[in-house]
Amino acid sequence: MTQKIPFSLEFFPPQTDAGVAKLRDTRAQLAQLKPEFFSVTYGAGGSTQERTFDTVFEIQDEGLEAAPHLSCIGSTKDSIRAILNRYRERGIKRIVALRGDLPSGVQGGGELRYANELVEFIRAETGDWFSIEVAAYPEYHPQARNAQADLDAFKRKVAAGANSAITQYFFNVDAYLHFRDECEAMGISIPIVPGIMPIVSFSKLARFSDACGAEIPRWMRRKFESFGDDTDSVKAFGLDVVTDLAAKLIDAGAPSLHFYSMNQAGPTSTIVERLGLV
Repeated sequence: MTQKIPFSLEFFPPQTDAGVAKLRDTRAQLAQLKPEFFSVTYGAGGSTQERTFDTVFEIQDEGLEAAPHLSCIGSTKDSIRAILNRYRERGIKRIVALRGDLPSGVQGGGELRYANELVEFIRAETGDWFSIEVAAYPEYHPQARNAQADLDAFKRKVAAGANSAITQYFFNVDAYLHFRDECEAMGISIPIVPGIMPIVSFSKLARFSDACGAEIPRWMRRKFESFGDDTDSVKAFGLDVVTDLAAKLIDAGAPSLHFYSMNQAGPTSTIVERLGLV
């Protein structure tokens, strides 16, 4: 019997009215699973930010806990201060603080260049109002000079005042366990929550993984490739693989799980139910 632990879910802000309606349906289904919170990703610049606000406030107005992502690169302290104030006014109590990627065509890193500087700024501006989540990379950040440099960067975020961390998704349990052990050896004691990516389309997963540096083990890749265009087999195998991964993480003492839902209810619901977390 798998131990019952909390879990959370991530959404991205819809780009269209149809997407907004679809996410409402998805959220209604996933809310029945009683997640700890829903995080909402954040795009740098203009209308994308407004869609994040709209999604976050709608979740909050439904009586659910929302955790907006906030990235600092390319931003001013004044603009981030205004966002923090807006969230405080609406009673938002949790933030996912990230460096983010510089928008295309934008020069310079802004006043806050790294996530630890953002965490420090949030603490200086708002004290303990927000519970701050930061990112962690069990397979190391693709832009890190080396493994130790990435661990040092993570430690700086923790020292700046992070409460807990959510990892990049991965499919190798040992990567997470090794990363956790290295953090403990460095005196890092905050909860490190594994990020879980349900698999719906292998071709999309492969593209996304190549871009973000998440490794797909060779045996998995070959198995998925063997299914060709058989989408039912891809989905069935994906559910088995990810459920098994999550069960092993729970058995290994993961404090919680964070599902990258991709704005779909079905795969995450199935995995959560299989694990007995409902």
